[in-house]
Amino acid sequence: MTLSNGSTADPFEIRVEDVHKSFGAVAVLRGVNLDVRRGEMVAIVGESGGGKTVLLQHMIGRLHPDQGRVLVADHESQGAPLVDLSQLGPEQMDRLRRHWAVVFQKNALFTGTVYENIALGLSDVKGMVEPEIGRHVRSVVTWVGLDPDQVLTLSRDELSGGMAKRVAVARALALDPVLIFYDEPTTGLDPEHAEQIQDLIRQVHQQMPELGIARTSVIVTHDIGLLFRLRPRIVMLHAGRVHFDGAYDAFVSSTSPIIRPYLELMPVLQHRNM
Repeated sequence: MTLSNGSTADPFEIRVEDVHKSFGAVAVLRGVNLDVRRGEMVAIVGESGGGKTVLLQHMIGRLHPDQGRVLVADHESQGAPLVDLSQLGPEQMDRLRRHWAVVFQKNALFTGTVYENIALGLSDVKGMVEPEIGRHVRSVVTWVGLDPDQVLTLSRDELSGGMAKRVAVARALALDPVLIFYDEPTTGLDPEHAEQIQDLIRQVHQQMPELGIARTSVIVTHDIGLLFRLRPRIVMLHAGRVHFDGAYDAFVSSTSPIIRPYLELMPVLQHRNM
């Protein structure tokens, strides 16, 4: 199945304009420019330490640029105008984040049951109350392929790697995000479970949010299998800048002396992060 991956006619969800970021004497981002349109699935790839997660942290407002700016669509306002994240206060950021979700590399599940992990966001972000929360939790857990009668009372430490990742995706999906971010979503999983998560990412991307606009997905990854199965738009960072931005087929067929070695190294990098 081919993913609907946005078009030049679709409005912007994210604009990254000439973003620079250094930590001490180490320059990580050196002028990154990137546009993400509504409905796109974009995979951000590149060597370890090349700035992928730092860029993601800028997109979700956890870091601010030393130079440049990051603009994200405000779905709480008419027409979803782009707003500069660095200019927003905590309350304004909370408004934007009502329409976002993040699946972190280590899942970021807190101590407690599966039910508690998913229900908290429904209460704090969506303002739901019981019994609506209970119905919604069971629905999203079922949607990601887990049996609520078996998993809702399990603690974080009782979950396998694949189950924990599904719970993390269920928690994100419960918020019905327009914009969903994944940081190394298949890291630590064996090939079978990795393929299941890849398929789940596809299914989540294709599901229409209640807001009635196409979902946008941004994925930081080293997983060549994910790229092959999902065929997202690929953005490769190198030396702190965007080195490649284009389709999967163009990426894997490139003769670039920077891209070819990275493609060969991707399975090693994915395994190293396990």
